[in-house]
Amino acid sequence: MTTISHDILTGLSEQHLLTGPDGFMLHKDVAAPFAAMCLAAQADGISIKIVSAFRSYQRQAAIWQAKLTGQRPVYNSNGEIIDIHRLSGADKLHAVLLYSALPGASRHHWGTELDLYDAAAVPPEYRPQLDPAEYSPGGPFYRLQQWLSAHAAEFGFFLPYRQFQGGVAAEPWHISYQPLASEYLSAFDAGMLRQCISRHPLAEQQTVLTQLDDIFRRYVVNICQATP
Repeated sequence: MTTISHDILTGLSEQHLLTGPDGFMLHKDVAAPFAAMCLAAQADGISIKIVSAFRSYQRQAAIWQAKLTGQRPVYNSNGEIIDIHRLSGADKLHAVLLYSALPGASRHHWGTELDLYDAAAVPPEYRPQLDPAEYSPGGPFYRLQQWLSAHAAEFGFFLPYRQFQGGVAAEPWHISYQPLASEYLSAFDAGMLRQCISRHPLAEQQTVLTQLDDIFRRYVVNICQATP
């Protein structure tokens, strides 16, 4: 197996990426299967578009900072905004980690992950919120969610957060390219993540380092496995 650099795994490198037609960056080996999946969905009347693909360590750290300081909303499992300032220590971290990955540990660093919506189901000016209600029965992207559940595996993709398992909240919009993502996850470990976070500025850095082993178990390796 080819050695995967620590910088790629932790979002500090873009050498493995290319820029797609919509301007989003993704792993060079993901572009073709993703394009094939989009073409198949289009034949069924679904126009798959990307909300988010590759995110660097720095971008993830900015999101992390904004949520921990209250500059961006933090939601609980019921979709309600919580007051992050009322929390401290591990509770504060877990509130953010429900929907936002720890910088250095985001699967989006790998270029194998895509957050998707169906542009054919909404007006052109619609801005997807990545709200579970949008992908539930009655929501505009429920048909996309059903289609992905039925067909994503045909193109090598799976939903790592298709249901809540005590870590990351269910994310029906998030797909992962299994052949690469499984290899990357196997090459990733808590020691590598600790080294990365120790070297780069991060909000609540010391608390994160204290809680890192638990965070790694609960939010990094705790995913729904690809179905056969």
